[in-house]
Amino acid sequence: MKNIFYILLLTTQVFFAQNGFETGNDLYQKSKYKEAIAAYENVLKSNKQSAEVYFNLGNCYYKLNQVAPAIYNYEKALLFSPNDSEVLENLRFAQKRTIDEIKVIPKVGFGKLLREFTATYHYNTWAWISVSFSVLFLFSFIGYYFSQLTLYKRTFFVGMFVLFFLLLISVAAAIFEKSHYRNEKPAIVFAEMVELKSEPQKLSSNVITLHEGTKVYVKETLENWKKVQLTDGSEGWIEANAIKEVK
Repeated sequence: MKNIFYILLLTTQVFFAQNGFETGNDLYQKSKYKEAIAAYENVLKSNKQSAEVYFNLGNCYYKLNQVAPAIYNYEKALLFSPNDSEVLENLRFAQKRTIDEIKVIPKVGFGKLLREFTATYHYNTWAWISVSFSVLFLFSFIGYYFSQLTLYKRTFFVGMFVLFFLLLISVAAAIFEKSHYRNEKPAIVFAEMVELKSEPQKLSSNVITLHEGTKVYVKETLENWKKVQLTDGSEGWIEANAIKEVK
């Protein structure tokens, strides 16, 4: 009886989430952006997070010229769909509305290639790829074990080694990507203007003035302060309520 109840509850949640998403889309088409935001937020409250919901939220805030929430929601969408060209393009448009022009230090060499490769998929996707290679490896082993012809045995034997190599790569990529996901803590400045301090106290010297929409990376937390790093590598302390973490 409990199982039936949970199934009905889940089905109801899915139905209302889908209905809320469609309602938000309809309101967006009618240029009722504030109402659309409320509809999409209700979808998120039902724990139905997706790249589509966050992307549409970002579009609503962009239309309302609210830079920080727009960038924040585009960044949230990228967590679910890292290589979505439409999200990336809209994010670039939103970033052009920010005041701060902080350079991005590009990665070079092997580290850059490795990051670009593992970032192709989410770590959960890499895990499923690993499972697929494991199944194929098992089939190759069975084929090798039961084959009577020498040609087939050699083919399955070579296939086993190739699949095992691909399995190792996919597992390593999943581990690397999950580690990167956990360690990287991006955040968006929501305060209209805030000072980045050299120390976690208001009377310390200013490092730089930041404005809404600027992306930072949280490195450390101390009471009501966050130590953050900018995309140019510089660091400082910022009041916790001035930023909103993406993850």
